[in-house]
Amino acid sequence: MRPPAKPVRRLLIAPGVVLGVVAAATTLPLIVVVAAFLSRYVPGKWRPLRIVWFLFLYLLVEAASLTMLFSLWLLSGFGWKIKSPTFIDAHYGLLAWMVRRVVASAKFTFRLNIVREGSPPRTAGQGGPRPIMVLSRHAGPGDSLLLMDALANRFRRRPRIVMKEFLQWDPMVDVMLNRLPSAFVPSVSGQRDLVIEVISEIAGSMDDDDAFVIFPEGANYTEKRARRSIEKLREIGRPDLAERAAELKNTLPPRSKGVMAALAAAPAHTDVFFVGHAGLETFVTPGDIWRGLPTDTNVAVRVWHFPAEEIPRAEDRETWMFDVWAEIDQWITDRLAETEEPFDDPHAY
Repeated sequence: MRPPAKPVRRLLIAPGVVLGVVAAATTLPLIVVVAAFLSRYVPGKWRPLRIVWFLFLYLLVEAASLTMLFSLWLLSGFGWKIKSPTFIDAHYGLLAWMVRRVVASAKFTFRLNIVREGSPPRTAGQGGPRPIMVLSRHAGPGDSLLLMDALANRFRRRPRIVMKEFLQWDPMVDVMLNRLPSAFVPSVSGQRDLVIEVISEIAGSMDDDDAFVIFPEGANYTEKRARRSIEKLREIGRPDLAERAAELKNTLPPRSKGVMAALAAAPAHTDVFFVGHAGLETFVTPGDIWRGLPTDTNVAVRVWHFPAEEIPRAEDRETWMFDVWAEIDQWITDRLAETEEPFDDPHAY
């Protein structure tokens, strides 16, 4: 469902969230008592109480962020200098704080354990950092938050994100990311050419501490979406890619148009990182999450790093992307087969 117009989102939804948090805070003791009582009669370990606690903390972070965003708007001269470097830095600092709080709460509440395989990723070259492009798998709840937390807090990067316009229903995401270099992909296909222009612009203007982030699949994997993606590749005259897409078991075929535009526009010294993760596949719908609480889930993460010097020429990049995506898909298959039982890894993501 498409989000409402910007005035509605700003004047109704965002203030409504803040007022809702105030109301929830005043009634929290009663809500906790009721949730704890219901937890006695629900299978699992305190499911209702965990859900209530996480939602309250999330909304508290949301309300605090919206309040700070409004303060920044006032301090910028009612939005006059909101795009200046000083206020962009302030927004990135707020983004890092927000994702750190939400991810920490999710790990504690749902007993998530994020682990990594391989060596920690580093940009190549000498003389300091490089701009990077991150192409991530899209699966399970909160994978984008985990990635944003890693980029903003672990690696001190400034994410430039491409995401669905549906996420603008969340006022914190809506206000913050519309002030930062980001692109919201509309559900109406006729408007997507405009998004490609925006993608080229935000990829082409990266500095050395920026990270352009895109999810090439465009959505979580389902068998229905996989079949439709294969059919679409055949419809547009790409039976070669359709054949390769049919071999994927855990991922949708990557959509190349936005990625190719970003690669073409990005600075020549941009490194590329592909990110795969395994462990959240069974938590897709609210029902899946409810039945799995507490998840006690280990989420394995692996990064494929390609320095700028190793990125193929423009005419070979689509094949290269499918090659790497097939490797990610096979790694996920192997990882899921190995992790039917909980695994331990000494490296924290």
